[in-house]
Amino acid sequence: MRVRAFYVAVALAGSSMTTVARADVEADRLREALRGAITQQRALEDQRAALQAKLTEAESERARLKEQIGAAKAEVKQVEKQHREAVEQFNQRLVERDETLEKWKAAYEEAADVARAKDAERAKFESQAAAHKASVKSCRAKNAELVRLGHELLQRYEAANFADVALASEPLTGVRRVEIQNLLQDYGDKIHDQKVTP
Repeated sequence: MRVRAFYVAVALAGSSMTTVARADVEADRLREALRGAITQQRALEDQRAALQAKLTEAESERARLKEQIGAAKAEVKQVEKQHREAVEQFNQRLVERDETLEKWKAAYEEAADVARAKDAERAKFESQAAAHKASVKSCRAKNAELVRLGHELLQRYEAANFADVALASEPLTGVRRVEIQNLLQDYGDKIHDQKVTP
């Protein structure tokens, strides 16, 4: 009977040791899984922080570009206003020249009626009238060219898109900005060429 109790005790002790060994293995496996989960969580947090930084940078860039677009639109409005004022002044000068021309014609008719014998004076008035007509024709041609240039400039502005604006503000090479500045200079020169000299 004692031998049997001994065997039962040994069997129970072996069974208990196996259970403890299994529990240790299970605890080690759970610790390893916990370490892996913590490492993965840290990596995901780092990734989230990097993405948040990129999002903040993109929003900042978007705000900066929006501000630049607003400034460009304000500048275009100012140019349009100046262009309108220039055209109005030009048209006013045309009206004044037309009135002057009409006055010369009236003076010529009066002089022709009063003194037909003075052929030299009549030739002088005709010459002046012809010069004024040529001047008016030249002014009208220049006005038409200014209007054409204005329309062309507006079409280019309306055709501009977000990519053009983004390329214009590209900070590394600035090639597009130089192209735009050259284009604006060319238009400025073309408009200046149409200036009427008295």
